[in-house]
Amino acid sequence: MTNENSYDAIIIGAGVIGAAIGYELSKAGRRTLNIDKLPAAGYGSTSNSCAIIRFSYSTYDGVAMAWEGQHYWVNWRDYLGGDVDERGLIDFVQCGTALLKKSGGHSHHEKVVPLLTELDIPFEDWDLDTLLDRLPALNGSVFGPPKRPDDDEFWAEPTEQLLGAVWTPDAGYISDPQLSTHNLQRACESVGGEFVFNTEVTAINQTDNRVTGVTLSTGETISAPVVVNVAGPHSFVVNRMAGLEGTMNISTKALRHEVHHVASPEGVNYGSTGCHVQDGDTGIYFRPESGDNILIGSEDPDCDPQEWIEDPDNYDTEVSHAQWEAQVLRLARRMPDLGVPNVKRGVVDLYDVADDWIPIYDKTDLGGFYVAIGTSGNQYKNAGVAAAAMAELIDAVESGHDHDAEPVVHVGRYTGLEIDMSSFSRNRAINPNSSFSVNG
Repeated sequence: MTNENSYDAIIIGAGVIGAAIGYELSKAGRRTLNIDKLPAAGYGSTSNSCAIIRFSYSTYDGVAMAWEGQHYWVNWRDYLGGDVDERGLIDFVQCGTALLKKSGGHSHHEKVVPLLTELDIPFEDWDLDTLLDRLPALNGSVFGPPKRPDDDEFWAEPTEQLLGAVWTPDAGYISDPQLSTHNLQRACESVGGEFVFNTEVTAINQTDNRVTGVTLSTGETISAPVVVNVAGPHSFVVNRMAGLEGTMNISTKALRHEVHHVASPEGVNYGSTGCHVQDGDTGIYFRPESGDNILIGSEDPDCDPQEWIEDPDNYDTEVSHAQWEAQVLRLARRMPDLGVPNVKRGVVDLYDVADDWIPIYDKTDLGGFYVAIGTSGNQYKNAGVAAAAMAELIDAVESGHDHDAEPVVHVGRYTGLEIDMSSFSRNRAINPNSSFSVNG
């Protein structure tokens, strides 16, 4: 860290989005410092992200941002400015996404397909025969709506069949989410950005409703006219520190979440030949995992209990039997040859969740203080485009633009799509088109 203790911008957090914002601001000529309480970039919730790259959102701006964001991963080396990282660069595994379809007027695909069509995103509309031909390990029955295994109806014999799936071949996942963040750190450092770890922000300093910098746990003060809260599950704590609690129409809070790992059914080799599947019918999503394993996450159906965490530094990190059983048995219904292991394997971490599961990318009522929060579980894929949009928004507001009255519209570098940043406003109304769910 420099001895001058003065920067153009401080970014609180060095997860994938925080590191990307540091990179974008540094590329634009600002002198930046990312501060993180953890030992390394991407060491927190980013490291446990499922890192899924998909476009199956239910709002125009959500789909447009995801499609634009995918192009950053496709062009990762060029975006970073070359082979900047001594550890190597991540791989984008484009295995595709199958969004399962069912009838009844409440299937997520009914919102997604018109948006994919409008935005000219490649997709195929599979019937059930095509789905089962392409993914023969799956059972094509309707088991939903999602239930818990202790519900007798969980085991009821199905009477309906799925309609098929919406297939997006350009989707997939990133091989190593923590490495992707280290890639961004090295890219940021290559254009002058700085990082400091194992360091906690304890105060947001301000004068006359304008941020002036931060105070660290060491007692040291760092000055900057711009501070960006990208603190993930600690975002609400940082906003409280800045005196902003209750000033936004949309709030964020920390949610404990579990993701589980199981071996592929014998002879299936799903880890190397499978794809990402969104199964809203059973309430899970799953994708290939290294070592011929399958990663399973929850789409947070109404029947699953939600554990909101008041203190993000203190929560149970052990995989719970109840959620393990629920998610693995849901996959076993969809994939009937799956073996249900006796030993629980998985990860537990916190999501930073906004009220409608849509992130907040915005200014705040405190001058110079910006937020990129509520991003956990669904915005990893958008790190590049979110950072570019935030850098544009910050530059506009710091130049005197009234973003609240005339929202910034970010034009995608790769797709040319217009992304209205008011969709991610702190003061928006809760979006009724949100799926209120996640594919981590």
